Amino acid sequence: MPRSILRTAALTSVLALTVGAAASAQTYFRGSDGDPETLDQHKTSTVVEANLLRDMFEGLVIYDSEANVIPGVATEWATSDDGTVWTFTLREEARWSNGDPVVAGDFVYSLQRIMDPATGAKYANILYPIQNAAAINSGEMEKEELGVRAIDDQTLEITLEGPTPFFLELLTHQTGLPVHPASVEEHGNDFVLPENHVSNGAYTLESFTLNDRIVLTKNEEFHAADSVEIERVEFLPFEDRATCVRGWEAGEVHSCSDLPAEDIPRLEAEYGDAVRIAPYLGVYYYGINSAREPFDDPRIRQALSMVIDRDFLAEEIFSGTMVPAYSWVPPGIGNYLGDDAPSYEWSDMSMLDREDAAIALMEEAGYGPDNPIEIEISYNTSENHRNAATAIADMWSILGVETTYNVRDASAHYAMLRDEKVHDVARAGWIGDYSDPQNFLFLNRADNPGFNYGNYDNPEYDGLLDQAGETTDLQERAQILGQAEEIFLADNPQIPLLYYSSRSLVSDALVGWEDNIQNVHPTRFMSISE
Repeated sequence: MPRSILRTAALTSVLALTVGAAASAQTYFRGSDGDPETLDQHKTSTVVEANLLRDMFEGLVIYDSEANVIPGVATEWATSDDGTVWTFTLREEARWSNGDPVVAGDFVYSLQRIMDPATGAKYANILYPIQNAAAINSGEMEKEELGVRAIDDQTLEITLEGPTPFFLELLTHQTGLPVHPASVEEHGNDFVLPENHVSNGAYTLESFTLNDRIVLTKNEEFHAADSVEIERVEFLPFEDRATCVRGWEAGEVHSCSDLPAEDIPRLEAEYGDAVRIAPYLGVYYYGINSAREPFDDPRIRQALSMVIDRDFLAEEIFSGTMVPAYSWVPPGIGNYLGDDAPSYEWSDMSMLDREDAAIALMEEAGYGPDNPIEIEISYNTSENHRNAATAIADMWSILGVETTYNVRDASAHYAMLRDEKVHDVARAGWIGDYSDPQNFLFLNRADNPGFNYGNYDNPEYDGLLDQAGETTDLQERAQILGQAEEIFLADNPQIPLLYYSSRSLVSDALVGWEDNIQNVHPTRFMSISE
């Protein structure tokens, strides 16, 4: 018998022994990339939080196991002829975990809450297509003027600023998930605590122990509870991807959501199809703090980008599981320019020519080995991020750059990027919430401080995004967005390094895990085989 089959059999045996009776009760031990910063769907911003929130809450529409948009609380919907008014019919059997009916007014309350400046939602702008949303979120209008209304308990009407081809996709995002109004009113920010938590999805929050686990249990009030086979989910945080792998090999977890790149060849050799590598709509990048000297000089930013050997990062650091990135918007995205999409003008140059050009740019800006720039690279804890930072620091040395590092856990790292912005250069990643270039380009708007990690401020760029938002012809809109990306690549406030692939380790005992471009895997569609 081949070694890989022996190891897989051993894993299955150990897993059965480890979970014991829990396995018969359908418990899913799910490796997660870290602890969430919040469980408030209106303050969320990370994939870790998205995985949790989508298990606990159901929006108007949801992703299925293959990332197709399917009915959620809404059973059907219709749009006006001009595409600006959406009418959703809600299912009568939808219930909150405390037995309350889910009604259209709950979504009105929730959408008003995320736009209320007092909520402090960093991700509110994803829903700016809703009429008056931007003005409300900036404090110029009252939340009651948002373009949402409950016609009756089962009918919700949403009016948009203009036609938005990707609006349904927006509603699959965790920010579109409803809160239970009575719980928020009674408990304020403490509505997220297990003892106060009321959800409308397949699972409820049983407990949250920092740095240990988050436990969800099946919501018996969920309208599709009879089809939910996994009764308990334990999200186990692993900042160190290798630790999750060891846990998986020991039968302590059913899946790991990311893998150390250097370990992938061994894992593929030993476990075969248990290693899941699939295309993923996202970009791995470095944000340069363009509000801080000397990084306010675009020549320096461009030079730093030019000398990075992306092929080396993809092949040697990430073991061929990532793709070199020479544009901000990933290829293959919908509603864009295809092969005509912009890329760095120097992307076809050899590395030697790029290095010479970068050295010249640095000298022009007044820097080099005789007058070095000191750069601190900030990144969140991960051996992959550490190895990438070390390699990039070595590549930058040819420019006379002296590099140090600042390593934080994921929640602290992203809190710094959103709120403090005390970095020089910082590792970040963005996974598309929907397949449209706007979802990547909007990150760099001056009025999007929560995600504009490069502190980019270019009125021409912002103006093109505004123009695209008012353009209904998709081809014309794509051309405008392409112009915006060309400006961005010339200014280079953030350095695209790699396009993502999802890299998961999945036990044979976990049934129903489907690879997909959004890397979404709702627990309600999976089961545990005995």
